[in-house]
Amino acid sequence: MLLPRLYAILDASCFAEFEALLTASEELVQAGITLLQYRDKSGEARSLLDQARRLKHGFARTTMSEPHELTTRAEAPAPPGIRLIMNDRADLCLAAEFDGVHVGQGDLRAESVRKIIGAERWLGISTHNPEQVREADQSPADYIAIGPVFATGSKLNPDPVVGPDGVRRARALTRKPLVAIGGITRQNCRSVIDAGADSVAVISDLIRDPGKSAEEFLRILG
Repeated sequence: MLLPRLYAILDASCFAEFEALLTASEELVQAGITLLQYRDKSGEARSLLDQARRLKHGFARTTMSEPHELTTRAEAPAPPGIRLIMNDRADLCLAAEFDGVHVGQGDLRAESVRKIIGAERWLGISTHNPEQVREADQSPADYIAIGPVFATGSKLNPDPVVGPDGVRRARALTRKPLVAIGGITRQNCRSVIDAGADSVAVISDLIRDPGKSAEEFLRILG
């Protein structure tokens, strides 16, 4: 599999309301983002599923010359080439018809998740140290995330920072696509790629003016 350089994560806790998250997702896609993860650590299952389906169908396409055929958000499919990843929940990944699921160390084991989602959907797993990277390398995960690379405020109890050297160590332990996550900004993202990551996952530095921020990331990452 080939990961895009920029992996956008839409964390519900970063938005005052879901409509703002939807708007951000549309701006990111318009800027050229092709891989997005939906993350909500506190929502209940029914609400998560409803919002995931809205996100899935949230990239409305309109035809200015034919206003009577305007497509609503609820009717429009995600544009081709856009992959949506569900955080944690393999069951909701299937129910919302997402393209994959990303799990952490405290979630279902990768082997169990693979049995649920099948062979076609993407499976990612978070790791925080060399031992976990080695284990993930032997698992059915399609890609491995390593982090936090830098200090991050997106988690209440973050794991120890691994730094770019941690990315280099992880790169030496696996040939699977490697995603660096945690505190990554436009100022430091290039150094993480240079350390061996195939892709960088970003949350906070995409929130303010998502479209322009994404464009800057993509230009820096090449």
